[in-house]
Amino acid sequence: MDRKIEKKYWTVKRIGFIALGVIAVCLIAYNFLYADHRSKLNVETDKISISEVSEGIFDEFIIVQGVVQPLKTIQLDAIVGGYVTNKLVEGGNMVNQGQIILRLENQQLKLNFLQSETEASRLVNELQNTRQRLKVERFNLQKTLSDLDFQISQAKDAFDRNQQLKNDNVVSDMEYMRTKRDYDRLMKQREIEIESQKYQQENAEIQIKQLEGTLERTERNVELWRQTLQNLVVKAPVAGLLSSIDVEIGSNINQGQNIGQIDDMNGFKMRVEIDEHYISRIFSGLQANFDFNGSTHRMEIIKVYPEVLNGRFAVDMVFAETAPDGIRRGQSSPIRLELGKSEKATLLPVGGFFSDTGGNWVYVVEEGGSKATKRNITLGRKNPRHYEVLDGLNPGEKVVTSSYGNFGDKEVLELK
Repeated sequence: MDRKIEKKYWTVKRIGFIALGVIAVCLIAYNFLYADHRSKLNVETDKISISEVSEGIFDEFIIVQGVVQPLKTIQLDAIVGGYVTNKLVEGGNMVNQGQIILRLENQQLKLNFLQSETEASRLVNELQNTRQRLKVERFNLQKTLSDLDFQISQAKDAFDRNQQLKNDNVVSDMEYMRTKRDYDRLMKQREIEIESQKYQQENAEIQIKQLEGTLERTERNVELWRQTLQNLVVKAPVAGLLSSIDVEIGSNINQGQNIGQIDDMNGFKMRVEIDEHYISRIFSGLQANFDFNGSTHRMEIIKVYPEVLNGRFAVDMVFAETAPDGIRRGQSSPIRLELGKSEKATLLPVGGFFSDTGGNWVYVVEEGGSKATKRNITLGRKNPRHYEVLDGLNPGEKVVTSSYGNFGDKEVLELK
């Protein structure tokens, strides 16, 4: 008799399937709950730069390029115009104060000077003639008064005699009145002559004053023309280096035209161009350091030029003490310009990452050095070496500071 064999439920095959299912569920759960789903990118460490965050003194400064210039530059401008007849000094030579550099010729100026001299001579002659005429008129007045006084004396004698005779009834009334009228007429004539001569004298004196004023102005004009002619000889106003002179013999120069410059070699300054980004922070008195021949020289801004050209503006700096020996005009050198006081801060070395992130985030290397992950940070001030870290990084942490241009938007860098 056959016996019924019962089928086992927990077979090896069933147990194996269940085990595989449990494992699969566990793997799915683990992957869903614990696995790293962030985007990753494999990066070779020898192709990136990794820098360590440190704590130290933050010096706020910028490196600018300065060009050595003379402390004073005197421009040579033509005071008068003319054509060059003689050029005595070439550019690049030292000149002494008052040394002749050019001789000019201007015939019109000479003609104007001669006309002015002629006018002055005419006025001198006219003034002398007027003064002479006044003297002659005074002599004529004295002579006329002398004649009148003699006639008056005769008329008075005749009048007095006839008056006495009339009282004695010796002469007629007609004769008495005739002598009286002659005497009164002469006295009146004397008064008129004095008034006339007084008016003529006052008029002559006014003419003399007017002529003297005109002559004084004309003589000043003559002196100005004489000085103008002297300006046809161009002389060095100061001693120094005639660094340039842009004229040749026979060339015509206009009044006010620049013909060269003289550099005062008793001192130097630095002309520095700065990016317009810093224009609000640059002012006179700001300090800087200039390294030359192994020594550091302190400098100070003395002038800020407000004009901005091609995104840059200029400043003048002078040495706090004497200029270093061996420095030459036109020499170019970097200058460390201080923008603020030194302060203790968390420092992140400067790198190409900033142009890709704007300083908002960086890749921070995890412990072990196998990964670098994104982290948001806040940066403050910047100098040529470091950024000031305000938040997000601690001293001792390491950061990828090279360019992020090839990393895309990956959140994790797998460092190999």
